Amino acid sequence: MDSSILVAIITGAISLIGTVITVMTANRQTLAALSEQSKLADADLKGKIRVIETKIEDLSKKVDKHNSVVERTYDLESRVSVLEAKKGA
Repeated sequence: MDSSILVAIITGAISLIGTVITVMTANRQTLAALSEQSKLADADLKGKIRVIETKIEDLSKKVDKHNSVVERTYDLESRVSVLEAKKGA
């Protein structure tokens, strides 16, 4: 085998090994960065979800209060109707 072919094969193999190592290292770093970003995004979303849940609870309380007022108003109107009927009779 000619020495120039042997040198070319060795050089190619070393280049290929260097490229593979570089790609694997970059891939690990990218995955680590994405994992960290994912954790931060999850924490941010959990905080926002807590805020939304609190707002929903507050709105539910307001709706319950409103419904109570509507029920009491309906009851009062019924009583007034009964009193007016008695008064008119």
